[in-house]
Amino acid sequence: MSDYGHELRFGSFLTPRVHDPDQVVALAELTEAAGLDLVTFQDHPYNAEFLDTWTLLSWVAARTERLRISGNVLSLPLRPPAVLARAAASLDRLSHGRFELGLGAGAFWDGIEGMGARRLTAGQGVTALREAIDVLRGVWDDTATGPLRLDGEYYPVPGMQRGPKPAHDIDIWLGAYQPKMLALTGQKANGWLPTLEYLRSPDRVTANRLIDEAAVAAGREPREIRRLLNLFTVDVSSRSRGFLQGPVEQWVEQLLPLVLEEGFSTFLIGRDDPRLIQTLGQEIAPALREAVARERAGGEVGTGPVRTTVALAERHPGLDYDALPSSLATRSVEPGDPEYERVRHTYSRHGSPALVIRPQNAAEVVDAVSYARTQDVPLSVRSGGHGISGRSTNDGGVVIDMSRMHKVEVLDRATRRVRLEPGARWGDVAQALAPYGLAMSSGDYGDVGVGGLATTGGVGYLARKHGLTIDHVVAAEIVTADGRLLRVDDEHHPDLFWAIRGAGGNFGVVTALELEAYEVDKVVYAQLVADATDTAPLLRRWGQLVEDAPRELTSFLSLFPGRRGNPPAAQVTLVYAGDDVEAAQSALSPFLEIGPILDQQAQLAPYPAIVVPPGNQHRGQGLEDTRSGLLHHVTPQAADLMESMIQSGDVMIMQLRSVGGAVNDIARDATAYPHRKQNFSVLAATVPDRRPQLDKLWAELYPHLDGLYLSFESDTDPARLLDAWPEPTLGRLRTIKASYDPDNVFNRNFPIPPADPVA
Repeated sequence: MSDYGHELRFGSFLTPRVHDPDQVVALAELTEAAGLDLVTFQDHPYNAEFLDTWTLLSWVAARTERLRISGNVLSLPLRPPAVLARAAASLDRLSHGRFELGLGAGAFWDGIEGMGARRLTAGQGVTALREAIDVLRGVWDDTATGPLRLDGEYYPVPGMQRGPKPAHDIDIWLGAYQPKMLALTGQKANGWLPTLEYLRSPDRVTANRLIDEAAVAAGREPREIRRLLNLFTVDVSSRSRGFLQGPVEQWVEQLLPLVLEEGFSTFLIGRDDPRLIQTLGQEIAPALREAVARERAGGEVGTGPVRTTVALAERHPGLDYDALPSSLATRSVEPGDPEYERVRHTYSRHGSPALVIRPQNAAEVVDAVSYARTQDVPLSVRSGGHGISGRSTNDGGVVIDMSRMHKVEVLDRATRRVRLEPGARWGDVAQALAPYGLAMSSGDYGDVGVGGLATTGGVGYLARKHGLTIDHVVAAEIVTADGRLLRVDDEHHPDLFWAIRGAGGNFGVVTALELEAYEVDKVVYAQLVADATDTAPLLRRWGQLVEDAPRELTSFLSLFPGRRGNPPAAQVTLVYAGDDVEAAQSALSPFLEIGPILDQQAQLAPYPAIVVPPGNQHRGQGLEDTRSGLLHHVTPQAADLMESMIQSGDVMIMQLRSVGGAVNDIARDATAYPHRKQNFSVLAATVPDRRPQLDKLWAELYPHLDGLYLSFESDTDPARLLDAWPEPTLGRLRTIKASYDPDNVFNRNFPIPPADPVA
């Protein structure tokens, strides 16, 4: 019995004939339409009768939406691994994680040598392939520091910059038949990709055993290696004419032992036959999946991620990993898993959670919340990981990471209704809405996730013209602490709908938001850098100009302390919400008088261009100690105190963001964000060893503040709750909390205590 428990996959293995390129592309599109999982192509670069496989892969990736793509198998001697690594990662990112790498050591050496590559013996080819895999993985490894250096005989890398990282962990599948290649498959590959008709010596059983033995010797679990199989001599007909040549029922009967007894889990049809491709997707695959599920039911074969003994030793003792629902088995990341380093931290905080769950739909969020409730460990929820408070990671607990729920949809252009999933990044939202002439003001950094910002506030570049992000939320879907998936709006659970617009992290996991976007095409974007030696006068002038400016103008001002003999500097961002250049120039020009201008630039730009998501990795690299407050006006007293702060050297950055305008058009009690009279948001941030000094300086500014903006505050002391939600807002939130989360399951994000049931 050698069932490795892998999810079944099915696909096609197509011939890239050059004389009819449209036909091979049509067959690839049919592969997707038939519900199959994977399309692969032969790779013979020396054959002038074939299209170039890499070009074809790229073209098919652009013509499909769901289908995985791979060479079957790529000829390594003609595709140097350092270049191949970058090409593969690029194609994977462009296709949103749909590329896998089938790779071979080389065949048809006359043709390979004729194109200028060095002829290798079989043993040399295996050594070269081993080196190539190390190069590929080294280039893709974004957790390693410094350049990639490998001392290889065939593929030396003296010093190569790593990256880019693929969109997902690309599988490397080897076309292997002989013992040395099979051993290499077990030692380093993610999959074995032979062709059934070529499997003569050793046979399939012996080959599987050699792979398993090599895997164990290398400290790997044999289940880490997927077994794929190309099938050429096959057909579907009404009567049997041989192996896999007969009716659908015969296919199921003959493929079933290959799954349950020999461990194969991916079957690729090597015939360019549209009827066969359709039958495979619509009849054979569903029937075989059903038969395998029936045989596996109640068995001991694991179907989740494969983890080595070393990885299992990294598990936290306080968590019951075995209780994780099967629906989440392939969605979880544990300490010791390859992806753990990429999901454990946030932008500002380091974390070491016991488990990170990445659901792909609302039903899986329900399962994740239900599971987390059974564990006596912290629970964090993450949308984008930029929350400055750092509460979207933890140590030893569960993190529900929403990054895989990232759809952006325009539901109705006429009413400007859009639907956003919480894991989407605001820069990507801007790109998706731009073709419709729509936008949504949402902070200033495109990597920030939708979920956190759109349930807290949303002070963006268009705030004075269009208000906060939460002011445009018209409905939401949320999983509550008791595992219910609710749709909330003004008519359905209106109390909860009110609460999540300003205090959302306290009430559940938002799985989707519907908003009314607004008409925005191009904006005027300007940046100034000013000498801030005379900090207080500069702040006062800037503040007054902002209040006097038309609503179309929103401005952010960042202060940086002087360094290396240079004076403090102010960076001012100005965004005019419209493409009227003359009106924008009139609104922007007065800001040139705020102080000595060191640099200036302005441009008319599409809104998405000013919030492009950089895709930074999260390693806890941000400033983790911040203080936040709101100002009605930049008064002389407040300006003097902020000058003292930035010139103390103990504050790394201060930032003022303009609110007011449309933000203050909303009634104080319309949402759970009650701050509708202030004109500015203020934050100050520093490094951990200077936090005491920051606290002392902030205490002097505090009497001049009125409220705080949650997204910029890292101090979650309960005493700050009334700053965030002054009464009667806090009392109303506590009552709603008692109704929807009486056990305080969601207690990491400025936790609101449930109201006393007696009260």
